[in-house]
Amino acid sequence: MIPRFLRLPTLGGLALLIAAAAAAPSSAQQIGPSAQPEFRDPKTGQIWTPENVGGKSGPNTPADRAFDPQAQTTTVRETTVQAPSVQVVGSVPITAGPSVPIAVIGNANLTVIPSQRWQVTLTLDNNSAATISPVVECRFANGANTVETARASLPPVAGGQRVGFVVYGPPSSLFVNSANCALLSPA
Repeated sequence: MIPRFLRLPTLGGLALLIAAAAAAPSSAQQIGPSAQPEFRDPKTGQIWTPENVGGKSGPNTPADRAFDPQAQTTTVRETTVQAPSVQVVGSVPITAGPSVPIAVIGNANLTVIPSQRWQVTLTLDNNSAATISPVVECRFANGANTVETARASLPPVAGGQRVGFVVYGPPSSLFVNSANCALLSPA
């Protein structure tokens, strides 16, 4: 049995908590005219319910509209010409001949630099013993539509070297989903 002097403050404290909770305004309530949860913004007095949360206000700007990449018609008309720097990343056997091309490009990796440009990272294998000055052309596309064509003239690449380089494409504000690159020279 709890002594009487301990029971009164406990009941009194509980009564104070109940009175304080009833007197304090609540910003989230379950009772509303539509019997839905609602929230009253203490600064503006606006009452938010599931029906009006996320509603649009203000002008309809291009940034607010959904972007349909297949509807994009913007392209970069001229072919951009670049002179990328190359980094030697390894060596390859010298096997150029009737069934092996002089040079081969590979490892195409399309990425985007946010708020800047699209880029494709490539490697080039010089399968010959001779030094070559390769030219690579990359077609940045949105589906079947070409967005930009970039031509990269590489510096001389020694025989038997594998080099890595980057070809830059259109601005990142344009949608690109593929980059097809081909070796133009040497053929």
